[in-house]
Amino acid sequence: MKAYVQRIGRSLRLPVAVLPAAAILMGIGYWIDPSGWGADSPIAAFLINAGSSIIDNMSILFAVGVALGMAKEKDGSAALSGLVGFLVITTLLSTDTVALLTGVDAEAVNAAFGKINNQFIGILSGIIASMMYNRFSKVQLPAAISFFSGKRLVPIMTAVSMLTLSGVMFFIWPFVYSGLVSFGTTISGLGFIGAGIYGFFNRLLIPTGLHHALNSVFWFDVAGINDIGNFWAGTGTKGLTGMYQAGFFPVMMFGLPAAALAMYHTAKTARKKQTASLLLAAAFASFFTGVTEPLEFSFMFLAPLLYVTHALLTGISLAVAAFFHWTAGLGFSAGLVDFILSSRLPLANQPYMLLVQGLFFAVLYYFLFRFLIVKLNLSTPGREEGEEIEEIEVEASSSKDKFAEMARAIFEGLGGNGNVICIDNCITRLRIEVKDMDAVNREKIESTGIPGINIVGPKSIQVIVGTQVQFVADEMQKLHH
Repeated sequence: MKAYVQRIGRSLRLPVAVLPAAAILMGIGYWIDPSGWGADSPIAAFLINAGSSIIDNMSILFAVGVALGMAKEKDGSAALSGLVGFLVITTLLSTDTVALLTGVDAEAVNAAFGKINNQFIGILSGIIASMMYNRFSKVQLPAAISFFSGKRLVPIMTAVSMLTLSGVMFFIWPFVYSGLVSFGTTISGLGFIGAGIYGFFNRLLIPTGLHHALNSVFWFDVAGINDIGNFWAGTGTKGLTGMYQAGFFPVMMFGLPAAALAMYHTAKTARKKQTASLLLAAAFASFFTGVTEPLEFSFMFLAPLLYVTHALLTGISLAVAAFFHWTAGLGFSAGLVDFILSSRLPLANQPYMLLVQGLFFAVLYYFLFRFLIVKLNLSTPGREEGEEIEEIEVEASSSKDKFAEMARAIFEGLGGNGNVICIDNCITRLRIEVKDMDAVNREKIESTGIPGINIVGPKSIQVIVGTQVQFVADEMQKLHH
């Protein structure tokens, strides 16, 4: 189970990598026009809409990325199926469709269906699409319907599966969403302790998208709190209004960037440069704009314990800020942009103390994350299990023929199409599944000059190639049919 969850985390690398740039674009646009959100500045409108086109569709990116990453072969039909699955469930469970199916007005539909387009549904769609690909991509149908055989069958089966899942979620999703709203309303009367509990569950629910249910209770006017609206309008109580927002600033501006530094320092030496490019961009997005998903999704599946720790620290941060009545407010998110803008408002109460709290949380995040990663050998970015990096380089060559010849020899040594089930690769290794390990000719594979072979299971073999493994894998995919 742990390995499966970590595979999901690795599958999210591609979509997560594009999110920091989008977040920064939105943050700059909001900085230029904090009140109109582009209405008063064409440049701000351009930047905000460019960034939001990606951030607002994060769920779709996850559906495609997980489907592609979890499939046995990195094939376009798997990615297409992830998109198909996501479109089916989000359309069937949209507010308008539910209103049509149940014969009621859209206004009477449970608010949960307005939040069905979330990251959890995206990831779930990707997982189901990958399962359908792994199961049906090689299926041969009778001659009369043979056009739909193999990879063409995958999106069809994905759509059928999502129809079934939609029927189940039709009953489950409103129950879960409404339950969280009731839970939020209950803890809203617990003062600073309630703020801490809210902060903990706000982060814990990010992977499911259900944090919106809690946010609606505390940030908006579902239960009469309306913390964001009252803070920016100046209609609340100084030192109290903003208590459900302020504690996020120390975490997003200081804590998470410090956690990124800890993950960088504990990454394997050979992967530090690659890891730094992802973590630096994600950490800057968190600090500057307050958009934390690029950083959080980079480790929440690889190291769930760290993510729970992050949720606990977020809860503590909200409780501390609420206890001392330090307040600042969110317009976009709890980054530098909103901190500067909200600090000028009448209800901002000693907002500079949030910076002091942030420095403390930066130290806490860094040393706690670093201790847990090293002590428990957690699989954070740059430390993923089974992706050890040997200091190996295949001799440089400008010719594709070299990789094609190497791929052909390795493929034949593995037993060819009759024995090879699927081909994948990590940073330096080919990861192959075979039908019969006895049919593998190690001597032929080793004759290509590869550094080594690693048998990891009765049907799983790794061929260590080096950092140019992708080129060999691509050539092998051409031979595999």
